[in-house]
Amino acid sequence: MKKTLVKRLAAFLALCMMFPAAADATQEKIDRVQDEIQDLQQQKEEAQQKADSLSEEAGGLEGDLAAFNEKLTKITGELYATEQQLESTRQNLEQTKQALEKAQKDEKSQYEAMKKRIRFMYEMGSQGLLEVLLSAEDFADFLNKAEYISSIQEYDRNMLDRYRGTKETIAAKKQELSAQEESLAGLKKQQESQQQEVAALVSETSEHLNAARKQLAAAQADVAGYAAKMEKQKAYEKELEAQKAAEDKRRLEEIKRQEEEVRRQNERKKAGNSGNGGGSGNSGNSGNGGSSGGASVSNASDLSMLAAIIQCEAGGGSYDGMLAVGSVVMNRVHSSSFPNTVAGVIYQGGQFSPVASGRFAAVLAAGANGTCTKAAGEVLGGRITVNCLYFRSNDGSIPGTVIGGNVFY
Repeated sequence: MKKTLVKRLAAFLALCMMFPAAADATQEKIDRVQDEIQDLQQQKEEAQQKADSLSEEAGGLEGDLAAFNEKLTKITGELYATEQQLESTRQNLEQTKQALEKAQKDEKSQYEAMKKRIRFMYEMGSQGLLEVLLSAEDFADFLNKAEYISSIQEYDRNMLDRYRGTKETIAAKKQELSAQEESLAGLKKQQESQQQEVAALVSETSEHLNAARKQLAAAQADVAGYAAKMEKQKAYEKELEAQKAAEDKRRLEEIKRQEEEVRRQNERKKAGNSGNGGGSGNSGNSGNGGSSGGASVSNASDLSMLAAIIQCEAGGGSYDGMLAVGSVVMNRVHSSSFPNTVAGVIYQGGQFSPVASGRFAAVLAAGANGTCTKAAGEVLGGRITVNCLYFRSNDGSIPGTVIGGNVFY
């Protein structure tokens, strides 16, 4: 009888060692996948920030390019108007040249006529004019000849003034048109320089814009790539969660079977030793809400740790979800298949992801919030709301009791 009991206990211990090892390995994979998902999320956010920055830069460059193109269009229009003015000025200059040639011919003929008049007047001299006057037949004839001589002199003076005016007009017109052509030529040169400058800006901005668009496309591709990897890892995480749930279920079934076997053996042992009035006081317990003989008494440290793990696992959910998480911890404390202390259950390898990630330590150091601390106190005081040893994040694929964001089984 004793040998059979020893063999069964050995088998029970072997199974307890085998199932945690498998569960630990799966949980480690889940933890690694979650870490990878967090890293991918961070890389995705960084890539998205870069894409947003490049998108903003490209938008600014597009605005600059539009402004430069508008300015280039304006300068090109001004340059065309200047060219039109230059062409008109050239036509005017050509007309002036023709008028100048005519004026020069007139000037030459006037000059020749004046030379003849001057030569005639010089040859005649004052004596000749006097003889003309003395040859008058009467006084009326004398006045006529005097008026004639005066008109000739007046004509000569007018012709001389006209000659001088023609020369001055020609000189002024030449100077005016030359200055206008020079001014327009300078304006055209300035506009051509501005046109080249703005065209260079357009070209440079276009190059920068194309480069920014390429970088933006690459950054957006990175974002999409990280998103695709995240989806793949999340799908893998879901598979691992289902695998872990199946392992937990098998282990739970084995725990219940072994506890039932131990209970029956204890009952048979008690029946055989009833005459002695005694029995074993440290048997297994399947009640998940009672206490095993080895469970430790709660203390302030238990309250802090239980409150911290509740905040990590259910802090953003309902109060019922907080109580349920605390109940799972205490159910394990009271189970012979898990460590019999709060600390032992929480720190057992491969069981709680926040412990592996370091989040639990951070919350424990800072102190859990009041609501989670209250829930932990009620659970330690005996308020066990679920008879479960496991829970996972609820994604709809694991059967059990859903409370808040977790499923308990």
